[in-house]
Amino acid sequence: QLQLVESGGGLVQPGGSLRLSCAASGFSVDNYAIGWFRQAPGKEREGVSCITGSGGSTDYADSVKGRFTISRDNAKNTAYLQMNSLKPEDTAVYYCAAGIEVGIRLCVFPYYGMDYWGKGTLVTVSS
Repeated sequence: QLQLVESGGGLVQPGGSLRLSCAASGFSVDNYAIGWFRQAPGKEREGVSCITGSGGSTDYADSVKGRFTISRDNAKNTAYLQMNSLKPEDTAVYYCAAGIEVGIRLCVFPYYGMDYWGKGTLVTVSS
């Protein structure tokens, strides 16, 4: 069964850091782009960051550039989102998603075309 499971969310003070993980099972992510998305209360889901299957290319939403870093370890079938200098407006449920890269570029904001989604992990930034 193909599955993505996010972890690492929690409560953090403004200016703090968190590292989210996205573990895949039931398939190899080697040829899949991995995207991170978030949905804040009362808002639509938005793209946050994306990394290509090889890890050679990354992209970020303007709102997180310079603060968030996406990475992946294909040997562990896992992707990560390092979040630094967190702000209250970063509060949201964070989701990871995977999309096969065949003839299209998925890591172009807002990262449409993902095929598989996790259930999300809550990040709360508050003092």
